[in-house]
Amino acid sequence: KHTARPLLNADKPIGEWNKAEIIVNGTHVEHWLNGKKIVEFERWTPEWEQLKKEGKWKDYPDYGIAKSGKIGLQDHGSVVYFRNIKILKLS
Repeated sequence: KHTARPLLNADKPIGEWNKAEIIVNGTHVEHWLNGKKIVEFERWTPEWEQLKKEGKWKDYPDYGIAKSGKIGLQDHGSVVYFRNIKILKLS
């Protein structure tokens, strides 16, 4: 099933480290948190475009259209810490 909404809550309590893994294979994207797949979707499909138009990115028409670029790390209004970041290009 493809969804842009989390499939389940897999985060750890405050004070513990989470392990996140984002896998992008062509247009297919999976987000894994602490060993559990929480989101998967296909980029640039009509369904994806519709979700984007209805979601928090509706006022940003250029969001997510780039096929390549830089990686950005963000928070959602809280203090956030990152450690042991690894970026691997798989062939």
